[in-house]
Amino acid sequence: MSTAQIIADNMITSLGFSTDENIKEILNDTIGIKTHHDNTLSNFPVNLSLVNSNLLEERFTQILQHINRDLPVNSFTRLEKLFILSIHDALSRTDFNYRDKRVMLIISTTKGNIDLLEERYKAKFNHKRLFLWELGRVIRDFFGFFNPPLITSNACVSGLLAISIASRWIQNGLCDYAVVTGGDIISEFVVSGFHSFQALSPEPCKPYDINRNGLTLGEGCGTVILSRQEFTKERPLVRIAGSGTSNDANHISGPSRTGEELSYAINASMKEAGFSSRDIDYISTHGTATPFNDEMESKAIGLSKLNEAPLNSFKGYWGHTLGAAGIVESVAAINSLTRNTLFRSAGFEKLGVSEPLHVIEKNSSCELSTCLKTASGFGGCNAVVLFQKI
Repeated sequence: MSTAQIIADNMITSLGFSTDENIKEILNDTIGIKTHHDNTLSNFPVNLSLVNSNLLEERFTQILQHINRDLPVNSFTRLEKLFILSIHDALSRTDFNYRDKRVMLIISTTKGNIDLLEERYKAKFNHKRLFLWELGRVIRDFFGFFNPPLITSNACVSGLLAISIASRWIQNGLCDYAVVTGGDIISEFVVSGFHSFQALSPEPCKPYDINRNGLTLGEGCGTVILSRQEFTKERPLVRIAGSGTSNDANHISGPSRTGEELSYAINASMKEAGFSSRDIDYISTHGTATPFNDEMESKAIGLSKLNEAPLNSFKGYWGHTLGAAGIVESVAAINSLTRNTLFRSAGFEKLGVSEPLHVIEKNSSCELSTCLKTASGFGGCNAVVLFQKI
């Protein structure tokens, strides 16, 4: 059985348009969350993490010029531009034929082109663009992928689930490469939805902190490219050592109160990898900073005997990026492994969950080999991927 290895990646958030740009800002302790007074997003001031629109247009125009595509910039939606930029950057770091029939494309998103519901966009784009399959077709056609894309849309575990699926395809010989990308944008619909849940924090979110009071929404996009074989030795390679999924079967929006189900997924990933809790060097958690999510995760970590492992949530830097979160945060976690660096959990000051956790309070150098990445979402879904440096 082949092992899926990550050979290239990209992340786009409010902190930058590449992995290196984002990691540089994390090391500089830059927070991409700001208070926005934008009536197209909300009729009240709201803390958000938004991708720079002017830079997005500039970078996208450069790509069209670079590949000599005579296409109007405004023929693509905001989300489509993010996907294309992210995929293009990741592909530029490889030299395989991504148009081959042995290459699969997986797209993760929770809302897709949700902004097209707004009146200002209805005259610009055909209503079909709202459908996820049409979004997938636009991205596939732009690059010329041979196979139709698989789209995962399973709340906030979508990105991790996409990575897990791609890994299993490669392990079972169904493809040689998989381009896995995830993205979501912030719109009036998204802000109003989370506001109705009373889930939005009036300040930048504070995962696991005693004073946490809700999540911060963010937009972004990320891409990882998986391969059956070693591709480059410019940096240490990272493989998918194991993965697991579960469902709380508890509530449509409220997580489990015990953490048993997420613990089940964690244990399944370690079992597949042949690891014990002592083999986990670092955990990149979901860490939304809502009272119930962080508490549930702390219990799951305790049940899996991982209390001593250092952990962080990246949402304090760029918020909850929904369908992009599992991929964007995985890219950051992978860079922790390859750079042997533990990044601090932004927003954290004092532990505010029932289980003792080792939340990372400052950036530090540390020899790392393995990372456990978790995600949980509406509907009680949980996903875990275990990364190992090789």
